[in-house]
Amino acid sequence: MLQMPHQPLRVAAVPTQRAPVREDEAGPWHAEAVCRRDEAGLFFAPSKEPTAARLSREEAAKRVCARCPVMVECREHALLQPEPYGVWGGLTAAERRVVLARRRRREVELRKATAAERVAQAG
Repeated sequence: MLQMPHQPLRVAAVPTQRAPVREDEAGPWHAEAVCRRDEAGLFFAPSKEPTAARLSREEAAKRVCARCPVMVECREHALLQPEPYGVWGGLTAAERRVVLARRRRREVELRKATAAERVAQAG
């Protein structure tokens, strides 16, 4: 593993107002987020970060996400907002763009299939 130079930790930009409320609890999901108390600087890139350092930092952030009890809620928040930067719910910004593109393609395919079914039933 690459050794990253010491950098001050930054507080992760966890949403406070727009966050959805967990259905099974009275408080917002982010109150239980591990990143609120653990290595918050891992989740967002410092400016001009070298590629090797970025990959190492993102993998470390994903390990934190993997043990978070609200990872799914965090991921959905980042996909619905959409959050353009950082690691959210175990996904980088690039990985979230791929997930969103797949969701859009599935929605288009579903709409086409539904329209074709309606035509077949009407005809």
